[in-house]
Amino acid sequence: MQHWIELLKDFKTQNKPIALVTVTKCLGSTPCKVTAKMIVTLQKEIFGTIGGGKLEFKVIEEAVNAIKENKIKELSYTLGPEFEQCCGGKVELIIEPMNKSPKLYLFGAGHIGVELCHILKNTPFDITLLDTRENWKDTIAIDESITYSDIDFELYKQYINWGENCYIVIMTHDHKLDFEITALALHQKTKYIGLIGSKTKKNKFHNLLKNELGFKPGISPVHCPVGLDIGGNTPNEIAISVAAELLKVHYGK
Repeated sequence: MQHWIELLKDFKTQNKPIALVTVTKCLGSTPCKVTAKMIVTLQKEIFGTIGGGKLEFKVIEEAVNAIKENKIKELSYTLGPEFEQCCGGKVELIIEPMNKSPKLYLFGAGHIGVELCHILKNTPFDITLLDTRENWKDTIAIDESITYSDIDFELYKQYINWGENCYIVIMTHDHKLDFEITALALHQKTKYIGLIGSKTKKNKFHNLLKNELGFKPGISPVHCPVGLDIGGNTPNEIAISVAAELLKVHYGK
């Protein structure tokens, strides 16, 4: 496949999930050669080839599964009757999903938000920390890998990369803003929504969602209070409990 590096850059710019298939070993008679590459999208579009036929058709299916599962696959095929080939050759390949980092949006750059950034900076999450307070970034210290934004709430709908790979944690300085973000997130597609709050806050938000916004499920789709119940209540301990819950959801445990 020619220009595959440029293609990978284009897909990354578009934030479009893909899988890169690379042939790593060929033994005997095979329709491809070592280092042959193919890019596969979730829609089964392909760029490049590993030889066509039933082998390629099978690998395209595996590539789509790799994207959905966000897991690298190492596969080996012996080319016999199953692939309508009697050459008996063997092909080994690797499938690498790309552009599938979970997007984590932390609303509120208070003590817990900052601690979460520290705890999760070397995990799979692509983290954005948001706070509407003017010049608030000057008061905190976060790793350079964390994206910081101080845009207004009115821009959140367009700014957030909503979808099945989107994680939301709400913990701002303002209960009204917390509610507005919660209502917005519930009307978008997300993987996870977490909200810091007491039982009183949870009940209040639940009633507002049902009675004033007509959202029948109320607060039930939201993890509130957010985090695993580990017993601690310091900002660092709460951040650890939230990080643990986020990772648990991400890894499907």
